Amino acid sequence: MTRPAPTVGFDLDMTLIDSRPGIRACYLALSERTGTHVDADLAVTRLGPPLEQELAHWFPAERLVETAGLYRSLYPEYAIAATPALAGARDAVAAVRRAGGRAIVVTAKYEPNAKLHLEHLGIEPDAVVGDLWAEQKAVALREHGAEIYVGDHFGDIRGARAAGAHALAVATGPYTAGELRAAGADTVLADLTGFPAWLTAYREGSTAPRA
Repeated sequence: MTRPAPTVGFDLDMTLIDSRPGIRACYLALSERTGTHVDADLAVTRLGPPLEQELAHWFPAERLVETAGLYRSLYPEYAIAATPALAGARDAVAAVRRAGGRAIVVTAKYEPNAKLHLEHLGIEPDAVVGDLWAEQKAVALREHGAEIYVGDHFGDIRGARAAGAHALAVATGPYTAGELRAAGADTVLADLTGFPAWLTAYREGSTAPRA
């Protein structure tokens, strides 16, 4: 028997979008504005956790709130146009909606900037919830009744687990497929191009192959 169409949550950075070029440009602009060196190439290898965690590597604690505000104000100018969708992202979200389910985005990114990315790229989820990281994501996932959560980071797996959702990981971020499996992902795909077929198999009750 086919399962009802689920609500599916998606992470944003390195799951739906390759935000590295845009974030790199934003960090370079931040360095220029503040006179404080930020290694933008290093910073973009550590995407996932909240912005303040990265800024703490470069700025003293008493400047973090101010600097985070400046970064977020620069972000629309420097990061949105420079950021492409990852392979299969649009179709993955559309596949959920075609099946009659709901697709939501739950991300640690500042919510207004997350919405700008999605609007710019023509990705249309049913809801966007920002400013949540790792286990905190479970709050939004439970609120929206998400049965599946898709992400690229160990923090996304923890968030899915905390919400009692199926943890589907894509190896498009900082971790390999093997590392994601070892971290507890229920399913691992190479990228989102395989998601529509996996969703069909999931709803039919069959076990989708792992990448």
